[in-house]
Amino acid sequence: MHTTVGIVGGGPAGLLLARLLHRAGVDSVVLEARDRAYVERRQRAGILEQATVDALRAAGAGARLDAEGIPHDGIELRFDGQAHRIDFPSLTDGRRVWVYAQTEVVKDLIALQLADGGTLSFGAQVRAVEGVDTDRPVIRYLHEGREQTLTCDYVVGCDGFHGVARAAVPAAERTTYERTYPYSWLGVLAEAPPVYEELIYAHSDRGFALASMRSPHVSRLYLQVENGADPAAWPDERIWDELDARLALRDAPGWRLRRGPITQKSVLPMRSSVTEPMRYGRLFLAGDAAHIVPPTGAKGLNLAAADAIVLARAFARWAANGSTELLDAYSATCLRRVWRAEHFSYAMTTTLHNDPAQSGFDTRLQLSQLARIADSPHAAAELAQNYVGLPLDSPA
Repeated sequence: MHTTVGIVGGGPAGLLLARLLHRAGVDSVVLEARDRAYVERRQRAGILEQATVDALRAAGAGARLDAEGIPHDGIELRFDGQAHRIDFPSLTDGRRVWVYAQTEVVKDLIALQLADGGTLSFGAQVRAVEGVDTDRPVIRYLHEGREQTLTCDYVVGCDGFHGVARAAVPAAERTTYERTYPYSWLGVLAEAPPVYEELIYAHSDRGFALASMRSPHVSRLYLQVENGADPAAWPDERIWDELDARLALRDAPGWRLRRGPITQKSVLPMRSSVTEPMRYGRLFLAGDAAHIVPPTGAKGLNLAAADAIVLARAFARWAANGSTELLDAYSATCLRRVWRAEHFSYAMTTTLHNDPAQSGFDTRLQLSQLARIADSPHAAAELAQNYVGLPLDSPA
């Protein structure tokens, strides 16, 4: 089998790219190692930037997002026992974000791809990506018990940090920059209505906490925990009590989260990673195959979407007139945005979390920075503009 663009990985980056290519008249094949049920159950980030929402609408995947997504015009920072709201529209020329789980984005894109898009194969385990430095790359994969071969004009690797595509770039031709953080998140889903209509980011002497949501009836909540923490060591009552303590306000001593059954618990390690360049020969890396951010800044899914948008524009230009100008610029174009998002995510993470080795001096610096954001429109605008996402056509 031959296709123009072979896409390894059926996550948000691969699925959005396939959909945008279909709309541009460029054929593609998506190979996803897991089965459909697994892919549609995977719990990931749930904050969509304005540009991501615009791209999903343009791809025809905006109907359920518009009906069920929850628009947010700000976030609340809690520190030193006080609450401070950051208003996005007033600080960003009207831009906002949406709460709509990655799981739902994936479901929408899969349904569209299967209904009228190109080939999407689940359970297709890619074993090798070969010949990316030639004009006819080859993807070798196992599907339904048979070894199969897909030749392509180009390959896009959207199969994550440990995927086959990233490994297809010779080690001497790539550099990976990494940082591992000395704490993790305990994330839970609870059948309880959110206590506040927007996200609450809390700095406390007990550690970081985040109160988010999946719907008007389901809360998504996070606690900073030690690396290697066992979710079983956190019974429901302990989780709720710790959330209440970390989100407490001095002038509202009776403030409490609305409690309900906790249906999911998982521990998420925190790390940053960037692999450069994001292109080698006719192989392009996108999403987690090229970069990973800690979830504090809500950038992972949105960076993956931005990669797909930039690539789709480049392939459309190449298909229309044979120009490789945008394809050749892909890595440099995306890396400007990637490093901006990495810095923002790093700053949010290190400002809001307690490093086990930090001193009282370090804590006072954190509180000073948070107070600066709360008191200065300029500092607040910097946070807001990065959080809602810089326009795709602007320099990062």
